Amino acid sequence: MINHVGCCVTDLERARRFYEGALGFRYERELTPPEGLSAQLLAIPPPLGLTAVYLRHGDFTLELLHYDRAGNPPARPRPLNEPGLTHISITVDDLDSVLEAVTRFGGRVRTETNIGVGVFVQDPDGQLIELLTNPPAR
Repeated sequence: MINHVGCCVTDLERARRFYEGALGFRYERELTPPEGLSAQLLAIPPPLGLTAVYLRHGDFTLELLHYDRAGNPPARPRPLNEPGLTHISITVDDLDSVLEAVTRFGGRVRTETNIGVGVFVQDPDGQLIELLTNPPAR
């Protein structure tokens, strides 16, 4: 069973507004884990200043990770063919209204990817999210 997927963000409140307001995630809980154990588990030198917010969308849990510390790497574009996790995919009932909400809540619609039944958007930090219509075309 998958527990959750983590997404590092530069502004926790902005990210929450985006995922809750634009994509319909629901707030589940927030925690500030202990520095020592977290630094060891995550292999990041302390201090971390870590806050984790857990959001739910159906059975899926997204963990927003925010590190309040100097020296964090900046957000950067990641192409879909770069090894590693590339995107989150969400099925939506009304693609047009979600695309409008993405822009209103600080995200970006990648209009060049819009094929009518699916399109990529980016959260305020640039994380790629694929939006598919409900039900997705076969």
